[in-house]
Amino acid sequence: MKLIRCIAVDDEPLAVQLIESYIKKTPFLNLVGSFSNPSDALRVLDYESIDLIFLDIQMPDICGIDFSKRVKEKTRIIFTTAFSKYALDSYRANAIDYLLKPFNYNDFLSAALKAKEWFDLIELKKSPKSEPMLFVKSGYNNVQIKLSEITYLQGFKDYIKIYTDNNPSPILTLMTMKAMMDTLPKEKFIRVHRSFIVPVDKIKNSDKAHVWVKNHKIPISDSYKESFSQFISSRAIK
Repeated sequence: MKLIRCIAVDDEPLAVQLIESYIKKTPFLNLVGSFSNPSDALRVLDYESIDLIFLDIQMPDICGIDFSKRVKEKTRIIFTTAFSKYALDSYRANAIDYLLKPFNYNDFLSAALKAKEWFDLIELKKSPKSEPMLFVKSGYNNVQIKLSEITYLQGFKDYIKIYTDNNPSPILTLMTMKAMMDTLPKEKFIRVHRSFIVPVDKIKNSDKAHVWVKNHKIPISDSYKESFSQFISSRAIK
């Protein structure tokens, strides 16, 4: 079983001690350090490989949301705070979970198990025998989607609807289109519109203004016409 290397960051000493005690009694968590000063924690992140951070949001030197923006993408976060108003901000920061103070060990363990599920899925993704897949946060769950089953993706402001071949209802995730394109393999997906990403191997045909993916007619916007045309030309038989 992979041990998840984690740290706790909270400006309240009693809160740090509580999280420390919870981490130590959780078999799959490995406490690397705890910090009441977020600046000290940031310095540790420069030379330590940390998988998970239990992070307070409202702190005097730097708020947890800003702190999370300086953390490497592979490091996941569980926010801990006494203020429920930060819930939406935490999901926009792509947090694993959000713990509202005061929380007990059962609440903590539930959040930690979500992190364990995430890292287990990442390990599965790394397996050479596994089919390429995507993991997205939808509501309170981490959802596994096989790349081969994606029909197309449609963006709505900060949200993305992921349409799949075998599910009539799209999967909704809080994520920008740019972040999604950075996640997807470039050789398998292409953006044709500020609101649409399509899988390359499911393009049936196209004209100057549209591309057909299965039976779906998807617009090609002016800003993506040149890159799409270059994509088509690069794959045309000479």
